[in-house]
Amino acid sequence: MILPAMNWLGLINPEKFLLFTLVLVRTSGLVVTAPIFGTREVPAQVRVLLALALAMLIAPTQMHRSVPEPNTTPMYLVLVGSELLVGMCLGLAIVILLTGLHLAGEMIGYTSGMMLADLYDPSFDNQTPLFSRLMFLVGTAVFVCIGGHRAVVGALLDTFAAIPPGTVGLPQSLPETMVLLVVQSFALAVRAAMPVVASLLLTSLVLGLIGRTVPQLNVLLLGFGFNSLVALGVLSLTIGAAAWALQDYAEPALEMIQEALLS
Repeated sequence: MILPAMNWLGLINPEKFLLFTLVLVRTSGLVVTAPIFGTREVPAQVRVLLALALAMLIAPTQMHRSVPEPNTTPMYLVLVGSELLVGMCLGLAIVILLTGLHLAGEMIGYTSGMMLADLYDPSFDNQTPLFSRLMFLVGTAVFVCIGGHRAVVGALLDTFAAIPPGTVGLPQSLPETMVLLVVQSFALAVRAAMPVVASLLLTSLVLGLIGRTVPQLNVLLLGFGFNSLVALGVLSLTIGAAAWALQDYAEPALEMIQEALLS
């Protein structure tokens, strides 16, 4: 027996097929941008299958809605663009915060003088300091541990209740919310990098005093190794605090973008 909600023969109807494509576009926007789902390490085939799976699960719950039929191609593109932006905004809210940890790693790398130890980061498609890659991976792990991937999917389901498929336009408060998320990302970067940066500044001050007191010492040669040692030591002690700070910011950020979309 086939349940009515799962009767996919209804998709033959052009209106229902249009509805399914709009749901698929919204789920694709989330899969493309959200952490874990949209990273470059995940093969494109897996992301496509995930977007299709989410759309096939969500579409039957939306089949009772009516979508205005677009009379022209530009109107259809407007509908697709609106759905894509809704899905992308949910993923970008968390990506912006994780970028704050990435920035914290760059600050640590510049201050410690270890920017030479760069590697290729497929997530950002450029050369990335080791500290930035480490902080980004730690942030991603914390995001999974606190159930952020489930919260993002739950927020996506809530958007279908507040913003039905086929709705044109986005809430006016959304740009302001994105700006606030960028501000929080910078605040997270400062909180995560401050212990290491402050320790390195204090180390530079001590080395400067030693250089004045004992001019025979090669402070430049000594300082590079000493700064690296201090950076690694302090980071190993404070990386847990950075992960805790991300947890404090992640849940309010997701709630903030969700409220902006649902308002």
